Amino acid sequence: MPLQAYRCAVSNLGVVRHRQVALLMERCYVGLDAAALRVEVLHRLRSVMSIDAAFFASIDPVTLLFTTAVSEEPLRGAAARFLDNEFGAPDVNRFVDLSLRPDPIGSLDAATQGDRTASVRYTDIMAPLGLGDELRVVLRSRSHSWGVMCLHRSNADAGFSEPEIAVLRRIAPHVAEGLRRAQVLDQLSRSSMMMDVGIVLLDDELHLASMNAVAEQWLAEMTEEDWPSPFELPVPIYTVAARLLADEVADTRGEPRPTQGRLEVRVRTAAGTWASVRASRIDGPSGRQIAVVIESASAQRLVSVLLAARGLTPAQERVAALVLRGLTTRQIAAQAHISANTVQEHLTAIFEKFGVHSRRALVTAVGTAPGTPT
Repeated sequence: MPLQAYRCAVSNLGVVRHRQVALLMERCYVGLDAAALRVEVLHRLRSVMSIDAAFFASIDPVTLLFTTAVSEEPLRGAAARFLDNEFGAPDVNRFVDLSLRPDPIGSLDAATQGDRTASVRYTDIMAPLGLGDELRVVLRSRSHSWGVMCLHRSNADAGFSEPEIAVLRRIAPHVAEGLRRAQVLDQLSRSSMMMDVGIVLLDDELHLASMNAVAEQWLAEMTEEDWPSPFELPVPIYTVAARLLADEVADTRGEPRPTQGRLEVRVRTAAGTWASVRASRIDGPSGRQIAVVIESASAQRLVSVLLAARGLTPAQERVAALVLRGLTTRQIAAQAHISANTVQEHLTAIFEKFGVHSRRALVTAVGTAPGTPT
């Protein structure tokens, strides 16, 4: 191919890639649910780079635990081993480690300086599956992580290039924001299809705009005896909405968010069950409103309650929560500002109270605990 024709082809390829990346970022803001967004992102990414297998999951922004995921073959059959690697011995580019970095993206080849065998995940799982380099990213928006993605190449010398890594770095915040918005859309969809989720819409003055029938049932369960007040709605509704507004004011002033994004409260109902009440911003035909979602609290959303129900002290609860995020003893010590020996003392007490003998068993015990503490 003549040099001029080659340069023209390269230039055209760059234009196509730029257009596909721009379209991908636009699609993050059109109101796709999490499943549709995952399909869209992976489809458009494959138009700008070679991907032989992919794992793409939504995660809980507090615990970093996976909530929903798509795992392509041959990854699907090795899911248990990948999970063991994530919560087991140290390895390069674990999602929990990437989440602590200013730049939460990394390739296997870069992390191992080209020696893939330095990674246990590669030697024990990926190489037997015929996989080579992998590119991992934690999808972060508004200082919280909403998803993770891992792209794989077949086992060849060529790995992910710096321009390809730059593409993923560019789109990651937009995909994360799409996942964050999808959480609100998911709750609205579930409320209309299953009628088990209550939706209360408020304006910025915290005046009631509307609510669905399920919300009325939930509010009836939040008895006046528990929440005495002169307001037309129970106090928890105003609490999460006011916290959302406080965060927005802090953002406009460039100040730290006072709530650290934890716009949720857990409420014991008159029936003795637990409800999750949380707020998020939505845009619609009536303008910007605050959506307060009320639903049954899952075990995942009741982690702190479950820990407290086992009789853990506040210090033990903090250590247990960090264990559930997959942090090592050294990382826990740094986060909690205590010594490694103190971490081990807390772990011994935590294991005893849960009747387990390892971190992995603790993750299983909390993850399978019933939704209502006893």
